[in-house]
Amino acid sequence: MSKTAASVLAFASLILFSIPMAAQFKGLLPNGDVYAGVSYGQLTDVINKQSYRGFEGTLELLPLSRFPRLGFVLDGSGYYRRGSTPVTQYVFLGGPRITFSYGKWSPFVQALGGIRHINSDGFVYNPISIDAGGGADYKLRFKKLSWRFQADYLYGHYATARQSDYRASTGPVWHF
Repeated sequence: MSKTAASVLAFASLILFSIPMAAQFKGLLPNGDVYAGVSYGQLTDVINKQSYRGFEGTLELLPLSRFPRLGFVLDGSGYYRRGSTPVTQYVFLGGPRITFSYGKWSPFVQALGGIRHINSDGFVYNPISIDAGGGADYKLRFKKLSWRFQADYLYGHYATARQSDYRASTGPVWHF
């Protein structure tokens, strides 16, 4: 694991474990959820479309009590490919998410924007990315826990080349 990936994972763990302590002070935190899962991506490295494995994590805040289905999402993910030409990609996005509830299922749609950091054998570039996607959370037997299934379409470009990429992820969600 690279130093950057270890740093991101340590920071995400710190945030994840500090939220329950801060939640003791009622009213300080809005409602929301924290998601951390594994991810698979069909991503473009400048001109080559390749498969990557990695992680994805999101923090969703539902700050407006008037609009309980609308939330703001911060999304971070990392993808890695080993081999003769090692490639790492980090995607940082933010934007609105609309969530609905149907029994144990909570489907959602989202539109996010942000930046992608790609390092391909020492060649680094940072294109702007747009994400459109959705998924569903399935409520588990444990209080405040769900399991998420998610798929996204990532659009970006580098110089004149368009990048149409896909990613899918799954993992646990903690609702606070």
